[in-house]
Amino acid sequence: MSTAEVMDPPADVSCLQSFGTGDSIASLDEVAVESTVNESSGEDSACEREEESITKSEVTPPASEQSTHTQSDEAVRPDSLPLPGVGETLWTSRGSGEVKLRMAESGPAAEPPVTINQMFTSAVERFGDKTALGWKEGEQWKTLNYREYYQTCRTAAKSFLKLGLERYHGVGILGFNSAEWFIADIAAILAGGFAVGIYTTNSPEACQYVAENCQANILVVENHKQLQKILQVQDQLPHLKAIIQYKDALKEKRPNLYTWAEFLEMGRDEPDTRLDDIIASQKPNQCCTLIYTSGTTGQPKGVMLSHDNLTWTAFATGRHVRLTEATVSQEVVVSYLPLSHIAAQMIDIWLTMKVGGATYFAQPDALKGSLAVTLREVRPTAFMGVPRVWEKMQEKMKSIGAKSSTVRRKVASWAKDVGLQTNLTKMELNGTMARKPLNYRLAKKLVFRKVRKALGLDRCTKCYTGAAPITKDTLEFFLSLDIPVYELYGMSESTGPHTISLPEAFRLTSCGKVIGGCQTKIVSPDEDGNGEICFWGRHVFMGYLNMPEKTEEALDSEGWLHSGDLGKQDKQDFLFITGRIKELIITAGGENIPPVPIEDAVKEAVPLISNAMLIGDKRKFLSMLLTVKCQMNAETGAPEDELTPEAVELCRKLGSNATKVSDIAGGRDRVIYAAIQEGINRVNEKATSNAQRIQKWTVLEEDFSIPGGELGPTMKLKRPVVTKMYKEQIENFYKEVVTPSTPDNPLPSK
Repeated sequence: MSTAEVMDPPADVSCLQSFGTGDSIASLDEVAVESTVNESSGEDSACEREEESITKSEVTPPASEQSTHTQSDEAVRPDSLPLPGVGETLWTSRGSGEVKLRMAESGPAAEPPVTINQMFTSAVERFGDKTALGWKEGEQWKTLNYREYYQTCRTAAKSFLKLGLERYHGVGILGFNSAEWFIADIAAILAGGFAVGIYTTNSPEACQYVAENCQANILVVENHKQLQKILQVQDQLPHLKAIIQYKDALKEKRPNLYTWAEFLEMGRDEPDTRLDDIIASQKPNQCCTLIYTSGTTGQPKGVMLSHDNLTWTAFATGRHVRLTEATVSQEVVVSYLPLSHIAAQMIDIWLTMKVGGATYFAQPDALKGSLAVTLREVRPTAFMGVPRVWEKMQEKMKSIGAKSSTVRRKVASWAKDVGLQTNLTKMELNGTMARKPLNYRLAKKLVFRKVRKALGLDRCTKCYTGAAPITKDTLEFFLSLDIPVYELYGMSESTGPHTISLPEAFRLTSCGKVIGGCQTKIVSPDEDGNGEICFWGRHVFMGYLNMPEKTEEALDSEGWLHSGDLGKQDKQDFLFITGRIKELIITAGGENIPPVPIEDAVKEAVPLISNAMLIGDKRKFLSMLLTVKCQMNAETGAPEDELTPEAVELCRKLGSNATKVSDIAGGRDRVIYAAIQEGINRVNEKATSNAQRIQKWTVLEEDFSIPGGELGPTMKLKRPVVTKMYKEQIENFYKEVVTPSTPDNPLPSK
């Protein structure tokens, strides 16, 4: 890096180890009975609620509640959507295209559009000396302030131009989160190219598809391992002009392969004129970033996001959740989620830039254990975790808590009861309580503050979850510890968030309310109000790169983005997601069944279960594939045979001596199978019809995982993949001969 200062770690880190290994997170029982000295926490800080209004749009979203977009297969498809009487278009599939912005006459959607460069220079003017990025070298934290950050991005942009980056061509970035990742991303945009994140778990062939699809001129890779993927497919990338490796020394010299230092040096003395001309020519309604959907079927689609998509969404989201500008108090986040995903980019890069926040980078093994250490060092003010991160925290805390003394367990149990009831009451009162009960204040002093400190969340006023469904059990667990985890909902095509829960607008299992300046429409609702969720706002994407047909499927003729998700809004406009249209099971009897609520109910009824997948499309009855909670390999992330400590403890309570998945799978442990059947019976008792009852199930030999292919990069279940992988087990469910006595073939009693 160019200009970096050495900084003391933001906090004392000697107290605890990572929650990935050993007895790392201090359990709530362990901290429950210790005294509190000189502790302060930001979670009590009150925020003024802003009144927001959505007014009539200049590009008015149609009022119709039924939205159709049928078109003949023979029709010639345009590559952009014309608006009646308007020369510009709401969408395009051309990389060089421009779109009509969904502006409004007043309110958040009337905010003047700006480019990435304009937002960045504004941040430099206002927060120039504030820390922008922090990373660890050895045991020392180093930082860049906003002024240094911007200048380094400009230098990198000039280097890209010197290497031959062409307008509207990609710069692919393949590696773990780092300052170099951010700089390459922004430099690509400043230089007139597209910033393109590539999942680190991609195969060489998947990397080649993305690089070719965006006509990448330059690829930026983290290390030798990622470099090897590119070298394997380099001959199939005709647009590729250079490769830059930003970590570790090069193991071999090759033409057009550069270290990060060599790359930056290349642009340091280049004149500014060419770069300034390109920046001056950029418009807010032009594409600057491509997000490739991980997609469970077909090739990934390149989601085109404009400057305005990114800058306006950062503005509107920051306003909605009331982020504090650095001139008052600096927001701090930890960057660890995949930056090829829009959620991480929006939070780590753009939202923090908008308010002058500081982003600190976790270690590459964050999800294998070191994240907890980084959280305790950095002490973020906002934290986003996908459901699996929250679940792993929950599991670790429970397993350590189980080993605590009787007194500690009793104090912890009392505190959790108080915390849950107080927070549920607060939720019903929309975040307002005249005075917290005495027992809550005592529990906070004895337990809650220490738990937050142990997790590194003592300054964190905004804890979020998204990208995949989270169970009510996990939400209630953290709520009982006085840590409300706010759900948010959106998609790559909406530049990330669309609805967000707030302290004063929070309901368990709801994804909150729509961001100011955006609108939600439920299309074709059924008798319960469930229909397809559609979006309108300046966060709606431009289109899929070079895919006009796919774009037309996502954006209807009126310009609404169809999410493909099923959901409903209650009378207070809280949004609840009930499933995916493509995931909807339609039984042989014609009944429509969303699988996620049933799967979640089973996981809640049987805590031993880690993943559940409902089967039944075009079938006579429902069946289910189950996996049990097991240890994950710290290096590969692959599931192992050993059960988690929590799972072993659950087995003991049920009267089983199982310690491995192989002790249970395939009906080997009748005690556990009986317990699972009892849980499924309880779920079946609540079924709205016989068609929604689970008739058969089995426990698989391995848990689902990203390396195994069953889960996507954000831990979403890849149903078509699982269906194919376990075809034999599924077919066994539906063989004509039924033998209910077999463990793999249990039928629930009515």
